[in-house]
Amino acid sequence: MYREIDCIKGDGASFELEKHPVIEEMPLAVKVNGRQALTAMISPDMLREFVIGFLYTEGIIKGIDEIESIKIEDSNASVLTTNPFKILASKKTVLSGCGGTMSYLDIAKLPEIRSSLTIDSQTIRNSVKEGLDSQLHVLTGGIHVVALYNSDGRMYAVEDIGRHNALDKIIGYALENNIDLSSTYIICSGRISSEMARKCLIANIPIVVSRGATTTLTVDIARSRGLTIVGFVRSKKMNIYSGGERITDIPPSMPELLPEKEEEEENETA
Repeated sequence: MYREIDCIKGDGASFELEKHPVIEEMPLAVKVNGRQALTAMISPDMLREFVIGFLYTEGIIKGIDEIESIKIEDSNASVLTTNPFKILASKKTVLSGCGGTMSYLDIAKLPEIRSSLTIDSQTIRNSVKEGLDSQLHVLTGGIHVVALYNSDGRMYAVEDIGRHNALDKIIGYALENNIDLSSTYIICSGRISSEMARKCLIANIPIVVSRGATTTLTVDIARSRGLTIVGFVRSKKMNIYSGGERITDIPPSMPELLPEKEEEEENETA
């Protein structure tokens, strides 16, 4: 996941030649049914899970049973599905910086969350503290973390240069292990983007939590489709932007004060 790279380290007026751990990044080219579908800049682990999660959140497959085979060699992945004519409308390049390639998003066509999961605010704080404790991030300073939780605690955590990559890996892991995502929530280290909200809606993950920020479009999507967004979870503080009814210890009247998205605003540019 990282290599020691020679560099010149400066400290005030002092400079020394040293080695520093730098996170690895690689291109992964994905072919689906013989056609080029995707090139992703990605951390070089859990590539199979990434491919599964990406194909699922892009609607190429509806479940893992629709995959006949996945073959990964070096920086190339080849997938055969039960529907040989199903493929992305156009080739995509997923960059490590953002991971999203949407240009237009019709919120009304996104699925709504179907889940009875609830948690309390202290559980959220504890999960963020535990789930984002990454030694690799401490070592390199160049990694995102996405952790999957249920009511019993942490189920799995993924580290990747891109938070969208990490989310796809988590979803792919869950599909391979037959995990009911409607009873889970995720903790992420970076900004909660509209693309992450879209992926969670498709996977039916009801709660997304971050120690960072979110965006207006993410909140619009979440309020419209029943997704709970919690940001800036730091120490005793947090911002609940949508789906407050899933947080059990806030006053009962508070979730009703969060406005729902107006119908005429449902078509947005991502």
